[in-house]
Amino acid sequence: MEAVVEGVSVISDLSSEEAKRFAYDQVEFLPGDYIQKSDDLLKRVGQQIVQGLKVTNIGAPTNSYKKATNTKASPLGGLGFLRLGEDGRLYLAAKSEHYHTPLGHNFPGYKLIDNARALGITNATHNNTRGYITRLLERELVRTANGLDQEDSAALDKIIDADEPHVLNRVINLETGSLACEAGIKMMLSKFYKLDASFPEPKYGDRIPVFFVMADNNGGGEGNYHGTTVIAQVMRDMWPGLYGRMQEAGILKICPVTPNDFEDFKTKFEKYNKPPYKAAGFLHEIIMMNYGGIRLEKEFLQKAYRLCHSNDTPVMCDEIQSCMWYSGMYLFRDYGLDPDFVAIGKGFPGGQYPASRIITTAEMDTLTQFGALVTNAQEELAALAYLITMKFSEENASYIRKMGEYYESRLEALASSYPLLIKQTEGKGHLSTIYFHKAEDVKTFTRICSENCIDISAQTYKANCPPAALTKPPTIATKKMLDYLIDTMNNILEKMTLENQNAVINQ
Repeated sequence: MEAVVEGVSVISDLSSEEAKRFAYDQVEFLPGDYIQKSDDLLKRVGQQIVQGLKVTNIGAPTNSYKKATNTKASPLGGLGFLRLGEDGRLYLAAKSEHYHTPLGHNFPGYKLIDNARALGITNATHNNTRGYITRLLERELVRTANGLDQEDSAALDKIIDADEPHVLNRVINLETGSLACEAGIKMMLSKFYKLDASFPEPKYGDRIPVFFVMADNNGGGEGNYHGTTVIAQVMRDMWPGLYGRMQEAGILKICPVTPNDFEDFKTKFEKYNKPPYKAAGFLHEIIMMNYGGIRLEKEFLQKAYRLCHSNDTPVMCDEIQSCMWYSGMYLFRDYGLDPDFVAIGKGFPGGQYPASRIITTAEMDTLTQFGALVTNAQEELAALAYLITMKFSEENASYIRKMGEYYESRLEALASSYPLLIKQTEGKGHLSTIYFHKAEDVKTFTRICSENCIDISAQTYKANCPPAALTKPPTIATKKMLDYLIDTMNNILEKMTLENQNAVINQ
């Protein structure tokens, strides 16, 4: 900061004294009155609290985006777990704006980003000139991914220099979760194909790579989700014609495995880990938020990891959706796993910037700089957003765990009160889903929630997927906020039960 202050006082009109005020301004991350204001406004959720936007525009969307757009709920502003919609009504962000705002809207701690900008710290850098903040973030990601204390710099240096298998000590900065997963897939493929002509012959160049992913309940690939790049989409049964030709030509093969069924995984692994095939990689989420929020069991994953590690098959843990919603920030650590890749994004930058990362090992550091390149992925202010979110989450780990357990237990109790409507709950902590018996019931439930400005969504469109209502409150959610959410859902379920009973009587 001394260097920044010295520089800005020369190259801008900011005096040294003014620069120091920005540099050493102590910012309270979450003031009590901020939370109190958020809690006080809960009673006004669903109400029109301002006039709202009189004239809007539809943008220039594709047909699919246009069909899905809800401009009334689009943000005019927000506070914590609340969003002010264009219609002037107050909405409850019970799904954290689709999983990427763990600290809610306008988190006070992000004032540090404004201070950095006022000091002239540039956001734009490039791969060869990665800034100090970005490099600091890389070290912090390695430290936290390995569970080291903040003060243990000697242990961190030792880990960064390590070349043992399954030691996470490399970071590639990217823009989206899709690109993070894509980087991992490419590093897995590098054991089978050369990135360019300068590379040596790959270790398994004479074998067909087989990727193992989570299956849907029909045995197909729709249960997994690792982004929107072509290969990742092929893994979930998209582009079937393209995949058919790739498989026929022996380019690669995708093998879906049944969630939480190790015997199925082992049988398929042994089948495809011998010539002409080779197990190329195992890709998984821990909470399958794109398939009903199914939670993979710890024992299943630990057995699968042991099988993969003993057969030179790298594992990618995709934490794009789960990262930052658990104490310790990474759910894989809570499971006692040692992946070769960890893809993170969404929650880490707190909705301030699009910024993903993949953390990997020395063994899997197999690409050139241009093998996984994004020009503006090294943004300094995006890295600062990461550091702020990480600092707050690390200091408040016990609170995050406590509120996650509280929400999960209240949701389970709610579900048990309506057995005719609800089958069970799934997920873990803040990432929890509600399984309904009937798809029409979950659609009715989420529609009424939406009418009451409770932002959750229904998942009813995938192969044999349980009709699920998806929720994900921010990690700053208070007990009052969670109680409000559960009580509102209870009122809706009570009304639905009464309507169903009346319909039976009328029949």
